[in-house]
Amino acid sequence: MAEKQNEIFSKVFRAGRRTYFFDVRETRAGDYYLTVTESKRQTNEDGSFFYKKHKIYLYKEDFDNFKEALQEVMDFIIREKGPEVISERHQPDFQPQEQESGEAEKAADENLSGDEPAGESEDTEEASGTDKYTDVDFDDI
Repeated sequence: MAEKQNEIFSKVFRAGRRTYFFDVRETRAGDYYLTVTESKRQTNEDGSFFYKKHKIYLYKEDFDNFKEALQEVMDFIIREKGPEVISERHQPDFQPQEQESGEAEKAADENLSGDEPAGESEDTEEASGTDKYTDVDFDDI
């Protein structure tokens, strides 16, 4: 009951199985702070549900730095990957990008000399720790 008394303002954002709560609360001294709670619906083995929650507390003195860091990270993601959602979950017709021809040939060569069947090259790369990143020189584009 005491927790409800210091809630000043709330905003809820639902995203699939996750729900985000943005709550303005009041300190004992009468100042405001923000809590951000992620609540994710989980399923027990018996089929019953429970909610796993993660919470952060953000105080006014950190708002500017937090906002700048969040904006910088979001801008980076949009700049690097664009605003479109790229995932199996959000796009039923999602097809993983094919490997560059040089990488595909290298993977095929590794599979021919290894013990793994050729159809399992993705698992082999992950198990060996091989990075799947390609360096790109944007001056060439």
